[in-house]
Amino acid sequence: MSIPDFQTLMLPLLKFANDQQEHASREAADSLSQLFHLSEVEREELLPSGRQGIFDNRVYWAKTHLKHAGLLENTRRGFFKISQSGKDVLRTNPQEISMKFLKRFPQYIQFISGNGKTEIQEAEAEISSTQTPEELLEEGYQRIRQDLAQELLNRIKSCSPSFFENLVVELLVTMGYGGSRQDAGKAVGKSGDEGIDGIIKEDRLGLDTIYIQAKRWDAGAVSRPEIQKFVGALHGQQANKGIFITTSNFSSGAYEYVAKIGSKVVLIDGQQLAQLMIDYNVGVSKVSTYEIKKIDSDYFIEI
Repeated sequence: MSIPDFQTLMLPLLKFANDQQEHASREAADSLSQLFHLSEVEREELLPSGRQGIFDNRVYWAKTHLKHAGLLENTRRGFFKISQSGKDVLRTNPQEISMKFLKRFPQYIQFISGNGKTEIQEAEAEISSTQTPEELLEEGYQRIRQDLAQELLNRIKSCSPSFFENLVVELLVTMGYGGSRQDAGKAVGKSGDEGIDGIIKEDRLGLDTIYIQAKRWDAGAVSRPEIQKFVGALHGQQANKGIFITTSNFSSGAYEYVAKIGSKVVLIDGQQLAQLMIDYNVGVSKVSTYEIKKIDSDYFIEI
């Protein structure tokens, strides 16, 4: 079963609280996950940021909307219970509770109209929305990131092979390999070995050496023979660690080959390369930063 959206969770959550007892938010999430027969994988599925579970986030927002409508009330930090209004609603045996349903409560209208949208925009958003604010924000972020990755890849493909090789070394140094940029830069193209474009230290102490192959290909997957040639070059240097980076992608045969050999060879395709460049701010610059904040409950505790 797929993870229910936060509006679908509103009625089950209110029914869960109808025993009039105080409940912890975690207790509610556990109970609802069993009600909807969520698998362990679904229960642990995270938002793209990896900082919060999707289901937990949706339970939180279901509770938030019910609370602002006056159907639930907080009792203490992390705990809540049903209100008299909530019990009155359940007595009417509603088939569902949604954002549209909650508009009958004045305090909820005040809550949703606080963002400056017009009534028409609010109505459309309430009826159609199945995603929490965090999900909408992260979905937009991922879309922007994917567009940026594709633009990066297009730019890289238009650059010269030598520029690409230097870009690869700069990225690896930024990731913590190779000691100084100057030392790593001297290694590019200096080995003279077929199938090897550069050499870089594994760490700042130079405890081991990693050999690099950087292929700026516009089309077609890098196949197994190319990887075999690279591994052969590694063996010629009595090395067992290598990174093969391409602007294209790798064939299934290439992945199968590196999974079976004794040497440690990492394959990085164009999409992975672009994502790493974004993560480590190589070839990109920061435009805007947004902070998501929440109430500090400890601040409001009176001693």
